[in-house]
Amino acid sequence: MAAERNRVILGMGSHVPQKVLGNEELSKKVDTSHEWIQSRTGIIERRIAEEQESTSDLAYEAARKAINDAGVNIEQIDLVIVATITPDMSFPSTACLLQHRLGLKHVTCFDLEAACSGFLYSLDVADGMIASGRYNCALVIGAEKMSSIMDWEDRTTCVLFGDGAGAAIISSKGSGPSLLGFRCGADGSNPSLLHQPAGGSLKPASVQTIDKREHFLKMNGKEIFKSAVRVMEKAIRDLLADHKYKISDVDHVIPHQANVRIVESMAQRLEIPMEKFFCNLDRHGNTSAASIPLALDEAIRKNIFSEGDLVVLVAFGAGLTWSSTLVRF
Repeated sequence: MAAERNRVILGMGSHVPQKVLGNEELSKKVDTSHEWIQSRTGIIERRIAEEQESTSDLAYEAARKAINDAGVNIEQIDLVIVATITPDMSFPSTACLLQHRLGLKHVTCFDLEAACSGFLYSLDVADGMIASGRYNCALVIGAEKMSSIMDWEDRTTCVLFGDGAGAAIISSKGSGPSLLGFRCGADGSNPSLLHQPAGGSLKPASVQTIDKREHFLKMNGKEIFKSAVRVMEKAIRDLLADHKYKISDVDHVIPHQANVRIVESMAQRLEIPMEKFFCNLDRHGNTSAASIPLALDEAIRKNIFSEGDLVVLVAFGAGLTWSSTLVRF
């Protein structure tokens, strides 16, 4: 029987647009205030891409940094997965556009859509594909231009989101943080809790869908809040139980960066001190699939992890989807 192939994070990179949109400036566009946004979400500012900047542009910059950080040659990468709900276009995939721009050979490329859980779903898929022995080195990216689907007249949603990208190189060779396990799940029974009503085959673009502003993100914030806390707590508990760890064994948690109140509620229910949760949502807002890799890359750059640390990554998104990942540094 062949020995199990080790999967490690060889390198990471992230990128955000230059333009900063603070709460004060945003309050000039919609009926809100800096105090209202910060007190309810923890967000102070977010990055917004220029009109000509695309999701693939953000992904490209993050990918270049991850490749350099990992010290791999382009020729070594044989798999590209891009997690996004804001692709450059419906098809071809953003991964294919990125493959050409990076100068990769004819490698396997595809997009994965699981909203805010997308990056962790993609890690799980890449991990399994490498474990199969058919692939050796994956470029996994979470990238979003959320500003492109925001209704800038809806203060309940436009204050929450930002743009950005994060990338990781996952390999069966080399040294780095080890991917120990995953837990992914979904519940599609109530998709309208968080969705983009029009633009697909159910409601193709028309004068009516545009007039009704159905191409923008719609969200039931109260229900999403309750669901997020509940399912992320369970995803963490189940993942730890799978690998026979206790809550007290966890050294750090990188949560989806949606709302600081969600993180605080989850921490309370898990009885994990907030000091163990790494958050950067105050400067980025909710960047959907880019959220986890942006935060993880920043945490690594800040040297918050020590050798041997057990780290949990956890996310929740539209679908509804959820995912948790266990990493040993």
